[in-house]
Amino acid sequence: MLPIDNNWVQNRIRPVALGRSKWLFAGSRRAGKRAAAVMSLIQSAKLNGVEPWAYLKDVLTRLPTQPASRVAERLPHRWLQPE
Repeated sequence: MLPIDNNWVQNRIRPVALGRSKWLFAGSRRAGKRAAAVMSLIQSAKLNGVEPWAYLKDVLTRLPTQPASRVAERLPHRWLQPE
């Protein structure tokens, strides 16, 4: 038995479909790459059960003082929310 509708799938792809027209005008190729990186981080945080706003706020606050060798510790699947 298969469900008669696919609303679940449609709801998951809606942000991509709506964003296409906006992403065409990111300003430059570099800006488009930056936007893609941020969107990837947000989706990775969601997939790992992390609240994206808290994650980005913490990571962007710590990043300027973070040694480059330890950046992997700030990825969503390794991130621990500060207390």
